[in-house]
Amino acid sequence: MNETRSGRSRDLTSGPIASTLLIFALPVLGANVLQSLNGSVNSIWVGRFLGEAALAATSNANLVLFLILGTVFGIGMAATILVAQSVGARDWAHARRIVGTSATFFFAISALFAVCGWIWVDGILGLLGTPADALPLARSYLRILFIAVPAANLLSFLMTVLRGAGDSRTPFYFMLMAVAFDIALNPLLIAGIGPFPRLGIAGSAASTLIGQVVSVAALLVLLYARKHPLTLAGADLALLRPDPKLLRIVVAKGVPMGLQMIVISVAALTIMGLVNSYGSRVTAAYGIAAQLWTYVQMPALAIGAAVSSMAAQNVGARRWDRIDRITLAGVGFNMVLTGVLVAVLYLFDRPVLGLFLAQDTAAIDIAEHVNDMASWSFVLFGITIVLFATVRATGAVMPPLIILVFSVLLVRTGFAYWMRDIMGEDALWWSFPAGSICSLLLGLAYYRFGGWRSMHMIEQERPAAGEAPDTGLGVPRERAGLGLDAPEDTTP
Repeated sequence: MNETRSGRSRDLTSGPIASTLLIFALPVLGANVLQSLNGSVNSIWVGRFLGEAALAATSNANLVLFLILGTVFGIGMAATILVAQSVGARDWAHARRIVGTSATFFFAISALFAVCGWIWVDGILGLLGTPADALPLARSYLRILFIAVPAANLLSFLMTVLRGAGDSRTPFYFMLMAVAFDIALNPLLIAGIGPFPRLGIAGSAASTLIGQVVSVAALLVLLYARKHPLTLAGADLALLRPDPKLLRIVVAKGVPMGLQMIVISVAALTIMGLVNSYGSRVTAAYGIAAQLWTYVQMPALAIGAAVSSMAAQNVGARRWDRIDRITLAGVGFNMVLTGVLVAVLYLFDRPVLGLFLAQDTAAIDIAEHVNDMASWSFVLFGITIVLFATVRATGAVMPPLIILVFSVLLVRTGFAYWMRDIMGEDALWWSFPAGSICSLLLGLAYYRFGGWRSMHMIEQERPAAGEAPDTGLGVPRERAGLGLDAPEDTTP
């Protein structure tokens, strides 16, 4: 396995597949765990200091934030896949063009959503049917989170692009920085401890804002100090002006991937609306269970991200012989890791649930029931995530979107809505297994019989015959510090 002298970027196109995938995925998993831990600890602070209504408010607000992040997720993923394919082809100049065009468009869209969200926050919360006792708290919390959206999205964009270039460790360190600031400042700003003002629930959102801004600023400083091959300096700053041809590719591939996140978000918001109809106690219970589910899904999301980067680099390097083995390794890791977490959650869910609310609250009983009925389905959905990660690495983005629309938006929400009269609240929790089984069956069918292997996002962007690509090794030494060595074996 080849690495640069910096040891930070990794060649994903050669060497053993399973160990390379696991080593690359572990920092991604660590970053995801940190992000989820951040949300959980914040919920603990809010629940302990401010009570059930405040916890219900954060549950509603976080779903809205997830929807906002999902709208720009696709642009970041499209850019990451394009960067990974370019790095696999050893064309760093093209990778920088992708970064410049995507970064400008990405940040502009993030700023637009932040402004619109701030203006229409009441309408958004009204559409969710946010409980009346939680509405003022949710408004205060969400407005500050909207201010944080551009910084949070830029940090996410930089981390995913670095992973596409083969570096999963640097993103982990800066996620750790953001989470450390957020967790440390949360109780100080909520309760007004020491010299800090007492901001209540707004303090929890303000700590998130500070953590994201500090982390993204520090990451940019580090990348420019290292003269990373993907940084834009000097004449390359002109690449921040979007290239229409590249922008069309990024948007054409990114919008369907973003819509995948929006489909999941809309389904979650629909379920949340149904949950809200049962009152703040059920909403708080569901919010607690959802916090635990984020941990259960972490291995699949991390492995999926690693599979996507690894598969995209191999597509760029024309190593199609490795693609199926990458997918199989990802599915195997997901089944083991997610399965273990589900088993642990079944055994120890009540003590963990007790961290969020007092032991004698009826909300814990409801949350335990919700978890028992739904958590096992995330093993199945994790396999689907890995399959989608492989096919989207080639640019096949519409079939996964169609599958999710059918299985998550129609099957899951339809089951929850129409079966309530027969099953009561349990219909909401059983809707998760129903959607996961459907998405897995359709995902397996497309992976086996679909035409995704004929796709290639940068085919039209490859160097002309006789033109040597920018490998990251032929550029000035100060720009090649984090490039990749030539692969050990590039034969098909």
